[in-house]
Amino acid sequence: MRPLADGYRLTLHLDAPAPMRSSLPLLEVDGAPLGVAKQSPDRKTLTLVTTDPAVVSARDVQLVWSGDLGKEDGKGRNITAAGPTDADWLKARRGPLLPSDPGALGKYKVDTAEYNLGDEAVYLPGLAHRSELRGKVYSPRGAIGPRPLVVFLHGRHEVCYGEPSSTRADEKPWPCPPGTKPIPSYRGYDGAATALASNGYQVVSISANAINAWDGEAYDAGAQARAELVLDHLALWRKWSTVGGGPFGTRFVGKVNLQNVGLMGHSRGGEGVARAAVLNAGRGGQYGIRAVLPLAPTDFARSTVPGVAMSVVLPYCDGDVSDLEGQQFYDDTRYSVDGDTAPRSTVTVLGANHNFFNTEWTPGQSVAPSSDDWFGDEKASPCGAKYQGRLTAKQQQAVGTAYVAGFFRLQLGHETQFLPQFDGSDARAASAGKAVVRVTSQAAHRRDLDHFDKPLSAGAVTGKATATLCAGVTSTAAKDAVLPTCMATDDWANAPHWTAAWFASKTPTTAVTKLKWTGSDGVVRVKVPAGQRDVRRFAALTFRAAPDPAGTPKTDLTVHVIDGHGRAAAVPVSAVSDALVRMPGSNENGLPKNLLRTVRIPVASLKGVDLRDVRTVELRTDRVASGSVYVSDLAFSTPALGLSAPAVLLPKLSASNVTVKEGDKGTHTVDFWVRVSRPSIRPVSVYVETNGDLGESIGAVSRRLVFKPGQVRQKVTVPITGNTRDSYDLPFSLVLSAPHDALLDESFGHGLVLDDDPTPTLTLGNVQTVEKTAVVDLGAKLSAPSDKYVSFSGVLKDGTAVIRKDYAGVNDDGTGPADRSIDGYIEPGKTTGQLQVKILDDKVKEPAETFSAVITQLEGANLKLPATATVTITDND
Repeated sequence: MRPLADGYRLTLHLDAPAPMRSSLPLLEVDGAPLGVAKQSPDRKTLTLVTTDPAVVSARDVQLVWSGDLGKEDGKGRNITAAGPTDADWLKARRGPLLPSDPGALGKYKVDTAEYNLGDEAVYLPGLAHRSELRGKVYSPRGAIGPRPLVVFLHGRHEVCYGEPSSTRADEKPWPCPPGTKPIPSYRGYDGAATALASNGYQVVSISANAINAWDGEAYDAGAQARAELVLDHLALWRKWSTVGGGPFGTRFVGKVNLQNVGLMGHSRGGEGVARAAVLNAGRGGQYGIRAVLPLAPTDFARSTVPGVAMSVVLPYCDGDVSDLEGQQFYDDTRYSVDGDTAPRSTVTVLGANHNFFNTEWTPGQSVAPSSDDWFGDEKASPCGAKYQGRLTAKQQQAVGTAYVAGFFRLQLGHETQFLPQFDGSDARAASAGKAVVRVTSQAAHRRDLDHFDKPLSAGAVTGKATATLCAGVTSTAAKDAVLPTCMATDDWANAPHWTAAWFASKTPTTAVTKLKWTGSDGVVRVKVPAGQRDVRRFAALTFRAAPDPAGTPKTDLTVHVIDGHGRAAAVPVSAVSDALVRMPGSNENGLPKNLLRTVRIPVASLKGVDLRDVRTVELRTDRVASGSVYVSDLAFSTPALGLSAPAVLLPKLSASNVTVKEGDKGTHTVDFWVRVSRPSIRPVSVYVETNGDLGESIGAVSRRLVFKPGQVRQKVTVPITGNTRDSYDLPFSLVLSAPHDALLDESFGHGLVLDDDPTPTLTLGNVQTVEKTAVVDLGAKLSAPSDKYVSFSGVLKDGTAVIRKDYAGVNDDGTGPADRSIDGYIEPGKTTGQLQVKILDDKVKEPAETFSAVITQLEGANLKLPATATVTITDND
């Protein structure tokens, strides 16, 4: 730990490289996480700047991971007892089989090929490094005409394997060092790629090892770089499918439809493809990206993906991105653009982990070492490797194939037989086997009755019931600034809707209504407006719901649908859904997940009600004497393809970049400008906040900006506090998140506070001492205090004094050759430091003798090198 004028710079050095995970690395001091750490390319050094004074007296500093936050140690997952509903989920209800299996092979034989344009073939501005352009191609043999294109992007995983032939300290992590080979993560999705290609789709799975190697220091953990890489590959395919060239000649000319493109991204690749869809729309929709499937994704900055069909796959036993933060792609995008009719869904797969969707991340299938990311007791419920509810690797891969193939066949090929797979009715694919999957859906064709994200109207709640708006959880960083919290937990991993994003931690999370009752007469009434009461053209009444973890593991409500004559149809939630049954797990290690799930009541089942004149929908508490549940998103809906295309008509939001001098005293300000690319006819909003190594020099700012119609820019003022001590330049960001009626373009505004104080000068004086002095200090001094840790080193040289006879280095233990090294330091905030030598006493009368310390290396101060200090030893005999 190094004190700075603007806080503390905390650095953790590891003996071995940190694991390559998709979650963000955090530094935790005495059990409290302080923030996201920057990783060195070798992953052995992690650094952050903090204002938290706890670091001064820290007893323990640990590396932990954002996806594990709140778990007892972030490492072990030893669950000792089954949860109260684990047995229920082993015999969970199963929906009807789909008439066609999306995981089954189609009529086409599949040809595969690979291309490799080099390990450093393209420069990625979002990474500031060069990347490989490498991919595996899956083609339907004999297919006529241009085919829809699906691009797969793997996530963050180890980059190279094997034993390096050299161990140079300056070895770059990419390209792979001599003696090692790249891990072929891009080859790990053969099942889904083959299923799609055999049914007439063109598939390309691309490699992103360079990004994985370098993204430890990226401002956004590599999301922009991954998006750029996807678009660079699409640019290659635009050329190869029109004029040909490259490794394939004319083979693919006329064979690929770049106006009908889908993207699948796994892990950090999920955030990458979400960003690619938005980036493409912001660039005019040069490619027809119409469908995006983030698979076990990260979501570090609360982006939205409007305009395109989206399905987010959430593996329940994810041991890497354990907080299932990808849920927020769905939550944040639902109502982010008025009139958006693109369908979206989440697919929660019980018994699935993070890694096994990719065969190159799966033991027994991968060419490089790999592991199960969920570890601990193999028989433990619900995620132990040998627990009966846990999927084997091949079972999990079959589920992945079914849902990836089904989604793109539906959205790109308009194969509507797969609509029930994603509409919340839990229709299942035969190839998915025993897997328990729960789908939440926002239909393209719907009539919203109440989002349940704003206070209910007066008189809407009667009886012994209350309806309270809530968001966030009690953990400080994930607590909403305005609304009451939804649940009490320090374990973010069990609250996917309400976990804080590390780059946008102040942005409010999903607001829902908590319905609590103490009697059977409680009613929540939602009135259907005039002109919207004919619901005959809709297939179902739907909403999302989940039990409050503070209540009983199982609860129930009755849904009443009432027409203009007062006639009602009553449907218990438990008759159509298990949304009000707590998910499996026993309140340990991020389980059970508190996820809103679909309640879907077919309109055809509402017998005795005039569907031309539905006046009210009620939630009644007449099934259980007391309880508490969350509800959200009440609507009549019909599954449909909707309109899915790049949202090119939306204005784009961007934050400017700023550089400012720190100054010597007081507080001054620097202005970011947030701009809308063009005037909008309706209000545009976005959340903004400062993020990064703020220290005490940079003020924390967070707010919601609302642009009135026609307004195109707003100023965000950030306070900067000056000082007179030499320090480090401080980079930071202004992060834009959760926009409404706009796209995020330049979503990270880059700020830099330049230290403008002179670097102090180091002086060394000649020293006189006597033989009886055990240790002499050479009196290193700085001309002024510094916030930097000043270090210096060099060698000891004999004069008339001889090493080990008259003097010795302080680190010399007397064995082997004499240690002539000397080093010293001056701590931040001080002007004097240590540069010491041992003086050896003898019983021999002799004249004064001399030796010298020659300083050859210096960091943090000025001094002309080499610099020599002479020590004179006076005899005391």
